[in-house]
This record gives sequence, C-alpha cells and structure tokens, in this order.
Amino acid sequence: MSRHLPAISGKQLIRALQRAGFVVLRQKGSHVSLEKRAAGNYWRTIVPLHREIRPGTLSDILNQTGLHKEDLAALL
Repeated sequence: MSRHLPAISGKQLIRALQRAGFVVLRQKGSHVSLEKRAAGNYWRTIVPLHREIRPGTLSDILNQTGLHKEDLAALL
C-alpha cells in the first residue's frame, strides 16, 4: 500500500471498523461513537459522517483504534 491514506467517507470507515469488531454505541449529530472490547483491551473512537474524512483525522482514528493503514485497506 502507498504511504498515503485512502480517501474514504465516514460511512465507509464505520463499516470497515464494524468488520474489525467495533460496535456502534451512539450517534450525536454527525458523529458516531464506536468501541471494541477484547481480551482486556479497550478501544474507543468517534467517526464524523463526512463525505471524505481528512487524512489527519483518519490517521488519528486509526491510532485510537490500534489499526494500521494496511489493516484498513484489508477491511475496505
């Protein structure tokens, strides 16, 4: 995969995170809160429902979820 993050929408990212085991907790306005609990680990993030998520925002979300660019590409 290239070193650049893919241009994806908030809905696409939420679907990818759900494939990775994340569960939608709630939605407030245009932001969706997701979490994943597994073997003593706990990840939580908020995804904006934008047409295209900015690279910096996507990078922060990946850091919060413990996923890498390669993981995201496999989930899309």
